[in-house]
Amino acid sequence: MSTAVVVGAGPNGLTAAALLAREGVQVTVLEAADEIGGGTRTAEGIVPGLLHDHCSAIHPMAVGSSALQSLDLHRHGLRWLRPEIDCVHPLDTGDAGVLHRSVTETAAGLGVDGGRWRALFEGPAAGYDELAQDILRPLLRVPHHPLRLARFGLPTVAPAALLARLFRDERARALFGGVAAHAFRPLHHPMSSAIGLGILTAGHRHGWAVAAGGSRSITDALAAALLDCGGKIETGVRVSSLSQLPAADVRIFDLAPDAVADVMGDRLPARVARAYRRFRPGPGAFKVDFAVAGGVPWTAEPARRSGTVHLGGTFAEIAACERDVNAGRMPQRPFVLVGQQYLADPQRSVGDVHPLWTYAHVPHGYTGDATEAITAQIERFAPGFRERIIGTQTCSPAGFAAFNPNFVGGDIMTGAKTVPQLVFGPRRALDPYAVGVAGTYLCSAATPPGPGAHGMCGAGAAASALRHLRR
Repeated sequence: MSTAVVVGAGPNGLTAAALLAREGVQVTVLEAADEIGGGTRTAEGIVPGLLHDHCSAIHPMAVGSSALQSLDLHRHGLRWLRPEIDCVHPLDTGDAGVLHRSVTETAAGLGVDGGRWRALFEGPAAGYDELAQDILRPLLRVPHHPLRLARFGLPTVAPAALLARLFRDERARALFGGVAAHAFRPLHHPMSSAIGLGILTAGHRHGWAVAAGGSRSITDALAAALLDCGGKIETGVRVSSLSQLPAADVRIFDLAPDAVADVMGDRLPARVARAYRRFRPGPGAFKVDFAVAGGVPWTAEPARRSGTVHLGGTFAEIAACERDVNAGRMPQRPFVLVGQQYLADPQRSVGDVHPLWTYAHVPHGYTGDATEAITAQIERFAPGFRERIIGTQTCSPAGFAAFNPNFVGGDIMTGAKTVPQLVFGPRRALDPYAVGVAGTYLCSAATPPGPGAHGMCGAGAAASALRHLRR
């Protein structure tokens, strides 16, 4: 029987492990923390029984993931729940861009830009399941659906600032800009549209769903799928060198590239070690969880029914924020993402006290306290919010890195999504998962297709490992 060891029990490491175990490989997963899941964890906080997701929270890319679907995770308790409205981007005027799962319904609320929104998303969303076969894997492969990929891919090359010019109404510009900002990139840079277009298209197909019971349910289901196939998980095992690993035919690392270079040491080819150590981190995140009595009193009524709310004002304001954080400057009014997962999943609340998940984009390694800036952004669009706060808990960039070493300097994307790193991952190679040592692979969010709880980086590494084992 072939054997494999996986270092790191985030969603990608667990997906890789489960897929290998399903094929009859004897798999052991080693996790440094006492709890598995990486960024896909959930815990009680502030008020007993109140459930807060640690990092990954809203999952438009995970619902349709072929890797997660192939593992039949609903059999292990994973259920997807959807809010009434996917995302709202409020403006100071009291108006808002409102994102529904339906392209038609979204377009109907965007006035003169409705036709442009339909033209951009209707076709790709209808064919997303085929499109995903190409965009959720390395791009330097022969596409399964070349015409569909070309139709989707052309706009992704453009800077988000250029694509936003398609829209004449600020509701559409800001709505698009807020989703494009998920990439943590300056919006005037090439391909800064790509991640936003991918999220919007996936959401129009599958919705911005949450996992019932918290994002840890994804982790729990993946672990159950692995254990069902005879795999093993060991927690509290921090790997710092190859000598600590058991003998195995395959090794897979769900780690940041520089951490893999540290573990591999002299065994890593010099050119790969240089690439991994030059891998650029992105800006950081500063997170504040709130316990809120009665929910948030948003001025824009649709935000009271939305699972996600983006706070950044106009497209121009969002673009300025992203320029600042990428230049190492803390904006006075940072771009803030707000998760109201309890609207789809009421079990996360305690009576009329609700968990509010928020984080701001901040410079890499930011050492200040962004709590007041985040609170002020919410108050800006929801006057009276402060009076409803029962308690808070924060996670700084250093806190993110301590909780998950892949999030260096608070970089929850595991690397800046520059054009080379978005397309190739940590190094230029036909197989971005291979590290240049036979039977050894990288599967973290540093590899294509990038961040999210979709597990597709793990699936790509597992596929490469299986090809090696079958030679």
